[in-house]
Amino acid sequence: VQLQASGGGLVQAGGSLRLSCAASGRTFSSYVMAWFRQAPGEEREFVAKMSSNYAPAYADSVKGRFTISRNNAKNTVSLQMNSLKPEDTAVYYCAAGATFLGKFDYWGQGTLVTVSS
Repeated sequence: VQLQASGGGLVQAGGSLRLSCAASGRTFSSYVMAWFRQAPGEEREFVAKMSSNYAPAYADSVKGRFTISRNNAKNTVSLQMNSLKPEDTAVYYCAAGATFLGKFDYWGQGTLVTVSS
C-alpha cells in the first residue's frame, strides 16, 4: 500500500489543523491506520491509531485534542488536531499495519506541522 499525507502547515497555538492520508490498494479497510510524528532532534513517536475492530488509541499527550478517523470507501485516514501547542510541532507521518498491536509496515512521506507560540 502507498500512503500520501497532506494538510500540514503553520498555525498559532490554540488553533486547529486537519491532516489527511490517501492510501492506494484494494484492501485498505483491513489495515490498521496510524499517525506518528517526529519533532526536530527527537525520535518518531506514536500519535494515534485505529482499525475496524478496535476503538481508537491515542498517545496521552494528544488525548482529548486529536481525533483519528477513516473513510474506507475513499481509502483515507484523517487526524483532526485541535488546541494545538508548540510542542505538537513535528513532521507527521501516516502508517499502515496488519495488526493493532503489531508494527507498521507502510509509511507515507510526512507532512510538516508548525505551531507558533
